Amino acid sequence: MSDYDFDLFVIGAGSGGVRASRVAAAHGAKVAVAEEYRVGGTCVIRGCVPKKLLIYGAHFAEDLKDARRFGWNVPDCGFEWTTLRDNVLADVDRLEGLYKNTLNSHKVELISERATITGPHSVKLASGREVTAKVILVATGAWPLIPEVEGAEYGITSNEVFHLDECPKRIVIVGGGYIANEFAGIFHQFGSHVTMVNRGSTLLRGYDEQIRDRLLQISMTKGINFRFNAKMERIEKNEDGTLCVRFKDGDPVAADIVLFATGRAPLTNGLGLETAGVELDEKGAIKVDEYNRTSCESIYAVGDVTDRLQLTPVAIREGHAFADTVFGDNPRTVDYACVPSAVFSHPPLAGVGLTEAQAKNKYGTVKVYTSDFRPMKNVLAGREERALYKMVVDATTNRVVGLHMIGPDAPEILQAAAIAVKAGLTKQDFDDTVALHPSMAEELVLLK
Repeated sequence: MSDYDFDLFVIGAGSGGVRASRVAAAHGAKVAVAEEYRVGGTCVIRGCVPKKLLIYGAHFAEDLKDARRFGWNVPDCGFEWTTLRDNVLADVDRLEGLYKNTLNSHKVELISERATITGPHSVKLASGREVTAKVILVATGAWPLIPEVEGAEYGITSNEVFHLDECPKRIVIVGGGYIANEFAGIFHQFGSHVTMVNRGSTLLRGYDEQIRDRLLQISMTKGINFRFNAKMERIEKNEDGTLCVRFKDGDPVAADIVLFATGRAPLTNGLGLETAGVELDEKGAIKVDEYNRTSCESIYAVGDVTDRLQLTPVAIREGHAFADTVFGDNPRTVDYACVPSAVFSHPPLAGVGLTEAQAKNKYGTVKVYTSDFRPMKNVLAGREERALYKMVVDATTNRVVGLHMIGPDAPEILQAAAIAVKAGLTKQDFDDTVALHPSMAEELVLLK
């Protein structure tokens, strides 16, 4: 018999925590997972899943207009935010139910309470119940950052945006990362007047410069407004409930909603990590080794709460590797090289491997191949919007070290292409592959 109540106690039932719980239980461990809010975590409940559904909804704005050029007698259509909102939230409920069923079918005990660590092998629940475990896994994720500006309490974050009572006529989005750009595209298509406010001079740091410049160009053409190098001074609330965003320089901007999309911080405050000697970095992220172990031998961490990549598929892989390592007698680590990522902006962009600048720094000499074209659908629809595909090649080995693209369905195309980059294939391997015509993806094997 074990000296502990559980073999594994997981704090946080998001993507990483649920995967770790399920796999550990399948290996025979007695597992409990504590979740103070809803099962599914950021991605399922208030992140990538409901946001992607809003993005699908937003695409109909242009698709309905384009349909007329394809012979469809489409009348002018109105948009009802509440219908989409309620349908999206209903699907979130459905997915949460599936996650709960997964835990239940693997005999994982779900505890709907907040849990804090009280020692290397102990946690305390909000009800006062004390629980012991041989191993503790922290998978609490991250939380939106709110800038320190007067009147910040009048703004909202991506946590609240899915529950708005109505679609705003004017929205100010603060930030320049993927969340900011995705919601800018969403609300613009819904008919909102969108202003993006960025304290720096660039969007989407970390993505290839040509690709992000193309997104900026397209976004401005569509009518999204940008304020770069903008330092907010304060947010004021008017008597009618509308807002006014004031800056240290430049004219104020009127808005119905101010959405903060200024990054996410690891959710470690108040977890009691100090009681077990768990070390954090300067940003509050939990430091872990390659096997997800913290500075405390019995405590591990996976997902956005750590100092690694904040991506749902990464958290899932970390959770699985942890469970296999600790409970499956199969030590495994996660390979963070060539992890593909996408921004579901309007149009979407995606990339894998090194950007052109990163490749030059690493290899010195690189070859760059691009295809700048207007997708066939855009041509017939009368849209001037162009797609851009870019391949970065190590000039010495001819190996493809980076692929970057912006255009319709770019993330769908890149997922398969990422396998080739991960496998270390060469430009010649792409050239030797017969094109699938007519498609946008064929541009990847026709680059000159």
